Order: sequence, then structure tokens, then C-alpha cells
Amino acid sequence: MEEQSKKILLALFLGLISFTAMIGFFTLQQSLMVAAIVLMVTLWTNEGLPLAVVSLLPIVMFPASGVLSTKEAAVNYANPIIYLFLGGFLIAISVEKTGLHKVIANKMLGLFPSSTRGIIFALIITSGLLSSVLSNTTTTLLLLPIALFLTADVKLKMRLALGIAYGASIGGILTPIGTPPNLILMGIMEELGMEAIPFAQWMYMVSPLVFIMFIVVGFVMSLGLKDVHIETDLSTKPLTPDQKKVLYVIGGLIFMLLVNAPIKPYYGGLGLSEPGILLTAGLLLFAPPFSILNWMEDKENIPYRIMFLFGAGFAIAAAFTKTGMASEIASHLIAFSSMPILLFLLIIATMVTFTTEITSNTALISIMLPILFKVAEQTGVDAALVMMVATVCASYAFMLPIATPPNAIAMSSGVVSIKTMATYGIVFNILGIILIVAIAKSFWIGVL
Repeated sequence: MEEQSKKILLALFLGLISFTAMIGFFTLQQSLMVAAIVLMVTLWTNEGLPLAVVSLLPIVMFPASGVLSTKEAAVNYANPIIYLFLGGFLIAISVEKTGLHKVIANKMLGLFPSSTRGIIFALIITSGLLSSVLSNTTTTLLLLPIALFLTADVKLKMRLALGIAYGASIGGILTPIGTPPNLILMGIMEELGMEAIPFAQWMYMVSPLVFIMFIVVGFVMSLGLKDVHIETDLSTKPLTPDQKKVLYVIGGLIFMLLVNAPIKPYYGGLGLSEPGILLTAGLLLFAPPFSILNWMEDKENIPYRIMFLFGAGFAIAAAFTKTGMASEIASHLIAFSSMPILLFLLIIATMVTFTTEITSNTALISIMLPILFKVAEQTGVDAALVMMVATVCASYAFMLPIATPPNAIAMSSGVVSIKTMATYGIVFNILGIILIVAIAKSFWIGVL
């Protein structure tokens, strides 16, 4: 109790300091908003209050400080993107419940040689591809125990653990539902009246980046290890009826997403709501003939706290826009936008990548996207391009345990030190920045 009180007092103190520092430069409402955000980020970081409780604070704090009305704050917790996430997580729960993830992981591991390098590549790619449809947290938790039992060598255990964590972060950007910043980008684009990026187009854009990062990370993580044979037992039984049912739902979902996506200028798509499609797929799992999920048994596994976190992120973004804070900060970033687009993207990518190492990528991207939209609006820079670069960079933080949930899980295994993670991480941070900016300038700029 005493420890929790200290954490809450620290958050209040930092919020007060932030307000005092801001009031001389910004309006009262803007300063109060910054103080509220600092308080929430501190409580998220030090866990002074449960994540879900902190995530609901905008509904109380923003109206109390006159930043947003209660309705303006609360409506963010019903954003369609949250229900897209809910549908995706219902599918993830069914995959775990039926053990389908083990079958998928074993099949993928069987595609690679059972050498040290082959296993490292297999785990990185398996982690990445699973993370594109499951949460990166879930993926890392599922694969890490498998990896740690593959070998008794501590050095190799460390490489495998980091490979899984980094693979989950790399592959999480492959789909719009793979990681929270992706979902926040989709939600904010909708709120700002921008044209949403279709599911298939998103995958088409980021696939080259993901593929290159898989190769680079796999190669670096396997350097200095002897190419020895590792005994693995990847035998699997035939698919059970329930596993087949889940596969049918996932196959149908992928088909619907593909035919729904417009391919300009040839095909306009079905025009259906992607959150609606995903939620429908998730809800089907409760009904015959599937009947995989049972509300009384499985409701505890639904991540309501993460849904509240999304709502908080959207509320923060709305507050930045409503108070004019986004325009204020954008006015300072406009000086950089006069630079060549390549240099401007490099600055944004570097700033987001290293900032998210020490703060929540969800909170950071919620703050940054409205700001970058204002910069683009005032300078003529392609808003979708800049926002996409920032969003991907928010997931590509590899240095510190607090940067991403996969990093924290790898650290909790006991085989990874902070020094080791930071050493590998800074290399992958820099490589990620260079690749993201290069691909954005040469490829995304012609697709968006």
C-alpha cells in the first residue's frame, strides 16, 4: 500500500511540474492536458494503478480540466478500430484454446534446417508471422517456452529469446491489426477524414520491410554461433475438428478481407467495414456449427484493459487536436519540413524510434499522429506517408525492456541482460530507421 501511494504521489508531482513548466508557454487548457498526460504515462510506467484504471482517467480528467466534454472523451472508447481489435482477439483466443498455434509453429519450424542458424530464422519468422494476426505479447509468450527448451546453451537461449521478441515486433506491422500503433493510425485517419489504408494494400506496402528485417535480424542474431545440429521434436498429430473449424473461419476472414480491399483503379472492393468483418468472424466462433468459444469460459481472456488503453490513446489524440496543441507543436516542426523529404522523414523516424524506447508506443503515437497531420496540412507534405513512417517506427524499438511487451517478456526469461538487449537493439534501431525511410521514399510515396 505504501509503495503504491509513493508511485501515485510521484505521478501527481511530475504532472504538477509539467503544468508549471508549460503554463508559461501554452494556454491553461493545453497545460492541464499535458499535466494529465504526464500523470497517466507515469502511472502506466510505474504501475501505480492498474492499466485499465489509468486508461479510463481521460473520461474524468479531461472534462474536469475543460479539455474535452465527457461525451467528447467517452466516445473515443467506442471507436470502430477497438472492435476490429476485439474481433481479432476473439480469433486469437480460439487459436490458443484449440492449440492451433502449436501446430502452426511446428509446421513452420519444420520448414527450416535444424541447425543453429536455421532454428533462429525459423523462430524469428514464425514469431513475426504469428504476431501479424495475434498480439505480439501473446505470440512471444507462446513461443518463448518452446525456444528455451530447444537447447541448454545459455548463449543460444539468449539469441533465441531475443529473436522471438524482435521477430514479434518486426512482424507486428505486417497487418493493421498486428500491433496497437497500427490500429491507432487507422482510427485517427478515420477521425481526421483521411482515406483508410485497405488491409491488402497495407500488407503490400510493408511486406518488403518485414522481409528485409527478418533476414537482417536473423543473420545478425546467428553470428558467432557454431552451425550445430539441434535436436527438436516437432511431431504433430492430425488436426482436431475444432482446429479445422478455426482454420475455416480464418480462411474465410482472409478471403473476405482480400475481396473487400479496393485495387485502384481496377476494382473498388465490396465497401464493407473491416472492423465489421473482423468482429463478425470473432462472433461466429460462439455460434454453431463452430461453437469454439463459450462466453462464461472465455470472457476472462478478452483484453478489456487493452481496449480501454486504445480508448485513452484516441482520447489523448482528440485532446491534442481540440486544444490546438497539435498545431502549436506542428508550428515548430514546420521548420524541418522545408528540408528535402528524405531528411524530414529521417528526423521523424529517429525521433519516434528513440522516444518510444522510454515511453508507451501507444501513448506516443496517439500524441504524434495529430501533430504530424497538422504539419502535413500546413506544408503540403503527404500526411499519410509521414504518419505511416511514424507508426511503423513506434513498433521498431529494440533496445530496452520497457520499449515493447516482447522485449519485456524476453528479459523476464532470465537469459537476456539489459546490456545485451541494448547492444543488439541499437543496431536494429538504426537499421530499422534507415530501411523504413528508404522504403517510404522509394515505394510508399508512390502507393499512398
